[in-house]
Amino acid sequence: MNETPSSLRVAIFGESYLPYLSGVTISTESLARGLTQAGEEVLLVVPRPADEPAASDVGSFAWLPSVQAPPPAPAGYRVPLPVPSTALRKVRTFAPDVIHAQSPFVSGLMARRLSRALGVPLVFTHHTRFGDYRHYLGPLANTGAALMSAYLSRFWLGCAAVIAPGSELAAEIAAAVATHRRRPIVRAIPTGLDLEWIAAIPQGHPRREAGWTPGVDFVVASLGRLAREKSVDILLDAFRQAAIERPELRFLLIGGGPMEELARDQGQHGDLGGRLFVAGRRSRAEGLGLLKACEIFAFASRTETQGLVLAEALAAGVPVVSLAGPGVADSVRDGTDGVIVPREPESMAAARLGGAIAALAADPDRRRQMAHAARDGAKRFALERRIGEVVDLYREAIALG
Repeated sequence: MNETPSSLRVAIFGESYLPYLSGVTISTESLARGLTQAGEEVLLVVPRPADEPAASDVGSFAWLPSVQAPPPAPAGYRVPLPVPSTALRKVRTFAPDVIHAQSPFVSGLMARRLSRALGVPLVFTHHTRFGDYRHYLGPLANTGAALMSAYLSRFWLGCAAVIAPGSELAAEIAAAVATHRRRPIVRAIPTGLDLEWIAAIPQGHPRREAGWTPGVDFVVASLGRLAREKSVDILLDAFRQAAIERPELRFLLIGGGPMEELARDQGQHGDLGGRLFVAGRRSRAEGLGLLKACEIFAFASRTETQGLVLAEALAAGVPVVSLAGPGVADSVRDGTDGVIVPREPESMAAARLGGAIAALAADPDRRRQMAHAARDGAKRFALERRIGEVVDLYREAIALG
């Protein structure tokens, strides 16, 4: 007779957390929620928000002393202070079986130090392609990228296991540590989605907000941080080209960031005047509600590990048109629930993306089939499935000592 494994105690360290909304904070909350629902004991060790923390049902919290991160970090992005705290003493009392870091920086170093002190394995999820943000360093971009690469390699080697949300990143990390004798387990495990929660979100009203005509205007949407690394310029150029062929097209940008005002200005002038509406930063539920009322989701980011928003769009029943890039093929089934077009050469990327958007907009039968396939196939994103993979990895790391 097989015995049911006892529940695990998992301390999750995050560099940022809700209410700041990002792919990493969503993934951290999903991990904690999924583990709790699976019967594991969870302690979230994350920066204390500026306001009183909201009630939550995703486990217990150990709030790290925090400060607002300096620019270019957005407002509300709190980071932990590397100081002794009640939170760290609470982790010791919690006596975790495994410590899971969501960042390699301040909170990750705290996690590593405690994993060694407590003699428990450290698991790390590598969420961000940090080298793709080098443009924020100006003239130090190349030097900074090289130093970051070396630092990350050392951090990976200090872990028992490394999770990558996408298969391409997992392969890159595995290759980087392959020659080391004490290399970590490397596993591709995408962030799971609460499909019932997404299904229950009511449709928003993007046409009403933008002043567009219901039943006439065809809305293409994109959701995410409006920043250079997300290729917002390519999205806007692609839409311009698609709208030449399909004048009924309208473009909804959901999100905030350093390019928000530039995009908003373009929506008030020239060939995008009246065709582009920038909805700004919204809650996750509001953003997905607006997305549900749109016909196509457009995506051009060059810096994803998984492209979590792609999975969210598909789970919401919206077909995707995307440039090829890291993580895209992990979510989108080309020709089934979306269209993936080549990015290279970059000079042709906007034209290819715009052509694919126009072609799908002109084919309602194919669009309906893709929308059905997106909703029907969303179970592959299910949170419980991904959490099962994470727990199996925890037990493997614990068994290896």
